Order: sequence, then C-alpha cells, then structure tokens
Amino acid sequence: MSQAKAYAAMSPTTPLQPWTFDRREPGEKDVRIEVAFCGICHSDLHTVRNEWGPAAFPIVPGHEIAGRVTAVGKKVRGFKAGDLAGVGCMVNSCRKCENCRDGLEQHCSGGLSFTYNSLDKDGTPTQGGYSSHIVVDESFVLRLGTGQPLERVAPLLCAGITTYSPLKRFGTKKGTRVGVLGLGGLGHMGVKLAAAMGAEVVVLSGAAAKKADAQRLGAHDFVLTSDAAAMAKNAGRLDLIVDTVSGPHDIGAALGLLKTAGTLALVGASPKPLELPAFPLIIGRRAVAGSLIGGIAETQEMLDFCAKRKVFADVEVIAPREINTAYERLVKGDVRYRFSIDLSKL
Repeated sequence: MSQAKAYAAMSPTTPLQPWTFDRREPGEKDVRIEVAFCGICHSDLHTVRNEWGPAAFPIVPGHEIAGRVTAVGKKVRGFKAGDLAGVGCMVNSCRKCENCRDGLEQHCSGGLSFTYNSLDKDGTPTQGGYSSHIVVDESFVLRLGTGQPLERVAPLLCAGITTYSPLKRFGTKKGTRVGVLGLGGLGHMGVKLAAAMGAEVVVLSGAAAKKADAQRLGAHDFVLTSDAAAMAKNAGRLDLIVDTVSGPHDIGAALGLLKTAGTLALVGASPKPLELPAFPLIIGRRAVAGSLIGGIAETQEMLDFCAKRKVFADVEVIAPREINTAYERLVKGDVRYRFSIDLSKL
C-alpha cells in the first residue's frame, strides 16, 4: 500500500477536506499515475451532495485526470515510467459482456467500476483524481501526447468524450447543422468539437451575455432561447442538438428547432425528470437519445483528434484549497468553462 493525499467529501452536507488514504501498489497489469491536474465535473458535485442517490462516504471525487506515469506492473506493455497518461470516468469493467466486447465499456452489463464512488474488481472502494496519485489497470489508462497543456487536457476525459461521442454517433461532418444547448463545461467542448468536425454550430442559451463567448469558441450563430421570435425563426433548422444542461429545463422548445428526423442527444443529467412533449416528436419524426461518455477506444480517438487539432478545454486553474469555493461557483455557473485543480499544490 502507498499513502495518497487527497481532498474528500466526508458527508453530503460538509465541505470537502484534506484526507489521507491507502492506494494499492501496482499489480502486474496496473499503472501508477502521479496526478498533475484534475477537472471538476458537475457530476462530482451531484455525487458528493447525494443528488443522484445515496453515496458511499468518504469520497474522493474526480474523473478528469491527467498526469505522469511513475510505475507500471511487470505485464504492462503500453506504458512506462515518465509517460503522460490520463484516466476518465471508469477504471474497470467485466470485459466479457457484449457491450464490453463492442468497445462500449461504459455500458458494461457485468459490473462497471467508476473512478470514484464505486467498487473495483477486488471489492475495494474506488477513489478519484482529487488526489496525489492513482493506480489503474492498463486497459483503462489513456495515452496523452507530449507538449500539450495538461490543465486543459484533463477535462477532455469527461467533458470532451461526453460531447464527442454523440457528435460522432450521429454523423457530424462538414455541413451538419449542430445546436449546442447550454454553454457550460460540457457545452463549450461541444462547440469546439463540432466546429473542428466542420459543422455549422449554433449555440442555444438562455444567457445573452454568452453570445461573444460562443463566437470565440467557434459557434457560427447564437440563439437566445428566451426570445420567442428567434426560436420561431430557427424552427426546423438543425440536424442535431447536443443538450448539455445539467438541471431541470424545457426541452420541448428545443425539439422544434430540429429538422424532420432530427435528434436531440441528452448528455447533461438533470437530477429531476424532464417533461417530454409528444407532438414535436410525432409530427417531426424526431428522436430524443441519451449518450454516456464513450468507450476506451473512442476516448483515445477523441484525445488524438483533439491533440491533432489543438482542441482543449478553457479552464480556470485552482489550488485544492479552493475546491469548495469552486463548487459554489459551479452551482452559480460562475466559471469559464472548467475548473482544473493543480494537484502539485495538494
């Protein structure tokens, strides 16, 4: 065992605090990574506040992890000490079910191990990236290229793959008209990635002040969702909408912006149910789909895509002692557009 320093939630009602706990030593197929940066995802906040159901405390959140390999097991072939590496939302799966065999480990039916608030295959609780180091099976470690800003790469391990996967799945290419609903941590990556794929990108937001940012990030147009005339003008315009909003919201109006047979892909997870009106779906032959991160191969594909095109997250780098303040700001939407924790200051 090795001692890891971390910031952890001890209960759903108390601030995160410094904590020391034991990590396993690398097994024969494990990779030990010294964490350099870890992004703060809204999922972290939902989990530690029990907004997605009872959690198992203490919890070290964090599944947007970028760092450097410090040790590997004797059977590891893809990594060596000194390599840059990342870890996303999962650290293990059964690897035998149909979904795992199809590269959809995130939908493992035999027992998925999330990066935190879960159990690894040895039955021990998983703890995430708000920590000094992490030990993960090689099969769930991602390769990072040299010369990239790790503080901006880390959020790609969730925000990047969460938006890349539905864009790819629904055929985004040059000329595709993509709407991104919500311009936050997920939404800003959706804009960047869709633009890099050649799409015509339209940001759909309730905040008029975000228009300039939308254009800076690569959007070709901006529609204020509270402006009924603007919404009516854009009816039937879009092939795909990536809905990144993580709280309760009205998706009925957004459905009207889709072309016939268009799709709205939900990637933001509201803790409360959303109303789904029938008529925009029936009349327009439209669909609402869900999308959960991506498999390991697709995540590596996304990282390589972003490295080639220099697509990285816009971040505000913070020290671990600022995590609780960052959480409060996240609730208010006061971040442009992802917090990235510098774990060297742990």
